[in-house]
Amino acid sequence: MRGLNRHRGSALSAGTTALAGISALGLFMTGCSTGGTGTRDEGEAAQPDKAAHATPSPTASSPAPFKKVDPVRLLKADPKVSARVKAQLKPCTKDEYPIDVTYGHLTGPTGQDVIVNVMNCADAVGLGAYVYRASGTAYDNIFTAEETPVYAEIDRGDLVVTRQMYAPGDKPAFASSEVVTTYHWSGGVSGKFAQQSQVENDYSKAVDGNGTSAPVPASP
Repeated sequence: MRGLNRHRGSALSAGTTALAGISALGLFMTGCSTGGTGTRDEGEAAQPDKAAHATPSPTASSPAPFKKVDPVRLLKADPKVSARVKAQLKPCTKDEYPIDVTYGHLTGPTGQDVIVNVMNCADAVGLGAYVYRASGTAYDNIFTAEETPVYAEIDRGDLVVTRQMYAPGDKPAFASSEVVTTYHWSGGVSGKFAQQSQVENDYSKAVDGNGTSAPVPASP
């Protein structure tokens, strides 16, 4: 009987161990099921860092530099420049000419346009404003303004021409008013400048140095 009981006890022990193993396996299977609270509930496996392997975007290319011109030679060779202006093409000091040059795009997104402003040496009054468009190795004059004083510049792709207006008795440095005209190029290669807007600004006589002083405030 003792031997049978020992055998039965051993069998019971083995059976208990087997049941414990089955229970553990069941719990493990339950944890792996899609409806449980096991490892799958933690979400998808971590993905590799995409940023670390992302292909860098190409750097935007720098715009091509403008080709510089010799403005004095350009003006002297231009038949549209008056003899009056050409006579003023002399250095103010050594080899410094009273000329401003602006490079940009007025007649299209490509190519090159050049604005040349000629002034006098005494007080920088604008004598003439010219616009040239590159045509191969040459430059074509596509705009001329010689109504003194005048100055041209580029504003957001348009040509802006400023003409100062003088009343009798005005000093060269103190005009009574100015007229600002904006031109836009249209028509492609064979196009032209068309006036878009015009604004007139009247200057105060109290602060322009024409002999009329601003009133002095009274002492408190």
